[in-house]
Amino acid sequence: MSTGRASGCSGAERPGLVLALLLTAAPALAATARYRCEAVYLPARSTWVRSVEIEHDARRVVALRVDGVPVYSFAVDGTVVRTALDNERITFDTASGQWQSDFRGLAQSQGRCERGVDE
Repeated sequence: MSTGRASGCSGAERPGLVLALLLTAAPALAATARYRCEAVYLPARSTWVRSVEIEHDARRVVALRVDGVPVYSFAVDGTVVRTALDNERITFDTASGQWQSDFRGLAQSQGRCERGVDE
């Protein structure tokens, strides 16, 4: 016959146990670091404002967006993130705030980035 109690657990201990299970089962909360970059493209000598959003948890980068567009493939090497979007190969250094890109040898860009407000 069941008494309605978990084995070895009093009624007073159950809410604490449930909370502990929920906290350990919940995924780590992700944060988003936002950057605003001003890149100068050569040979046209035009300046484009680009945005980079890096979504991360405590251990790794989980998503990357350039100009609001999700990037499906990226590589992280320390503070450097490498990716590609619409035939543009992009290298972004979060430590120095540097942007570099290349449109398959037809145009290149370099610029500085400033970190915005994080979520």
